[in-house]
Amino acid sequence: MENSSGFGRPADKLVLIVDDDESVRELIEFIVKKEGFRTEKASDGEEALAKARAVNPDIILLDLMLPRFGGFEILRELQSDETGGIPIIIITGRYTDRSTSDMIKQEPNVKDFIEKPVKPQILTALIHKFLNTQPPIKKAA
Repeated sequence: MENSSGFGRPADKLVLIVDDDESVRELIEFIVKKEGFRTEKASDGEEALAKARAVNPDIILLDLMLPRFGGFEILRELQSDETGGIPIIIITGRYTDRSTSDMIKQEPNVKDFIEKPVKPQILTALIHKFLNTQPPIKKAA
């Protein structure tokens, strides 16, 4: 029995990817799907909030620079009852000084903070860690 380790299956987990840059969204989706997770995408803050409430993702990958609501407003909104328990990993392309990143990490559901360009192994390690899942077993070539 492979999965008696107490880890969940990535296929049972839904990752909401929020980024206004389509190429970044596609890249992150590719990385996340390769690990076996299901994905939903949103390109702006309004869509992100609507999707978070509609599909109740297991984790949200949130870019802070978004049209129609900035990332900070979204963060505040995501603290509300129905979405308050969803872990969030912030992904940002803008250099963030330490005090800003520390401030963001104070938010109850923000679990971590990574900068673009996204390093796939760091991103996937974080998702697996927070969702208590294991990477798919790579087939030997």
